Amino acid sequence: MSKPSEPLLALGCEGSANKLGIGIISHDPVTGKSAILANLRHTFVSPPGTGFLPKDTAKHHRAHFARLTKEALKAAGVTAPATQLRCICYTRGPGMGAPLQSVAVAARALSLLWGLPLVGVNHCVGHIEMGREITGASDPVVLYVSGGNTQVIAYAERRYRIFGETLDIAVGNCLDRFARTLEISNDPAPGYNIEVLARQGGRVLLDLPYAVKGMDCSFSGILGAADLLAAQMREQREKIARGEEVKEEDRFTPEDLCFSLQETVFAMLVEITERAMAHVGSNQVLIVGGVGCNERLQEMMGLMAKERGGSVYATDERFCIDNGIMIAHAGLLAYETGFQTPLEDSTCTQRFRTDEVYVKWRD
Repeated sequence: MSKPSEPLLALGCEGSANKLGIGIISHDPVTGKSAILANLRHTFVSPPGTGFLPKDTAKHHRAHFARLTKEALKAAGVTAPATQLRCICYTRGPGMGAPLQSVAVAARALSLLWGLPLVGVNHCVGHIEMGREITGASDPVVLYVSGGNTQVIAYAERRYRIFGETLDIAVGNCLDRFARTLEISNDPAPGYNIEVLARQGGRVLLDLPYAVKGMDCSFSGILGAADLLAAQMREQREKIARGEEVKEEDRFTPEDLCFSLQETVFAMLVEITERAMAHVGSNQVLIVGGVGCNERLQEMMGLMAKERGGSVYATDERFCIDNGIMIAHAGLLAYETGFQTPLEDSTCTQRFRTDEVYVKWRD
């Protein structure tokens, strides 16, 4: 593929969970710089105490895809997508099956409508590459934390190698499910609402399991223990309502529960990240994924990195939370190396590991 001199534009489609994102990015092959032209998102929000079902999430994505795409094209100033865009990038996986399929079908439709090649993108690699682009981190250890993934990653020999990961559920899933236990609102996100409540706690640090095994970790037992404490808290409230005595030192609140859960799981994440840093000899940490927006996690990671003479890189909710621009960026990086996804192979999969991707665009 001959190297062009004009900026390359790509449209990215993300829909692996409850966020539908459409992004348009520009890569300048001369300067090597990128420009974000549009980054729009629409979230499916379920009622408090519930999660989002795949069929309902897919229906949401189908309902909003065309409108969001039109708005993104308008925001980017793209009036002739068939000639101005170079490729259509979509999330191939990992993620929830039905939402992934709905967006993959829509991406194929755009590809056929405009006669543009498709590029299937690994969701995790999209997060990493967007984080590197926004923060300028050169070769960091990556902590990828979201509702579906928890991984400690470092780059080596053209692949993002997984040094540690969750052995059961993701840390974001742990927080989201505990939000359901407390019937916390899912708007704008359950994890964010737990963070807000945790800031009001801190009077007591409740005892929860701490499960780290080398560079791997486990969250299901912690969630179970937190659920038991929530049930105990409700019993306390019922006793008080009946006029029965509950000792002041035994009482705790939803804020105390959220604080204790956050402190415990984040301490685990800091520990496994520090172990990976020591292993690969890095002094940079890049936090990506939806949970990476959490300011307390960033603060705890920053204290650890400072003690090691290192630094932490993180982004805000525009790029931490699932978005279309990260898919456009990672897809365009792959496209520039000659990679394309033939229409007959433009499938999606719920299982697509980070280290399966050959990262040809990095040395």
